[in-house]
Amino acid sequence: MRRVTLEQGGPVLVEGPVEVRLDDGRTVTSDRFMVALCTCRRSRTYPWCDTSHRRRSRPASDDAPRPGEGRRGDSR
Repeated sequence: MRRVTLEQGGPVLVEGPVEVRLDDGRTVTSDRFMVALCTCRRSRTYPWCDTSHRRRSRPASDDAPRPGEGRRGDSR
């Protein structure tokens, strides 16, 4: 049995080795013990994840300083 792990906002992790059939009919393989499959389609090495999903900006939380601002109570 293969183990598959879904990472929120990230790749699908699959215990390898794996064979992936692409939508154009080609098949790609990896002999690695753990494979990260891209789900955002930003990867330059698709279907393998190259962490391109990390480059998008994340919404700032209410407590986080915004660019040009210090933390609340900061005297800058």
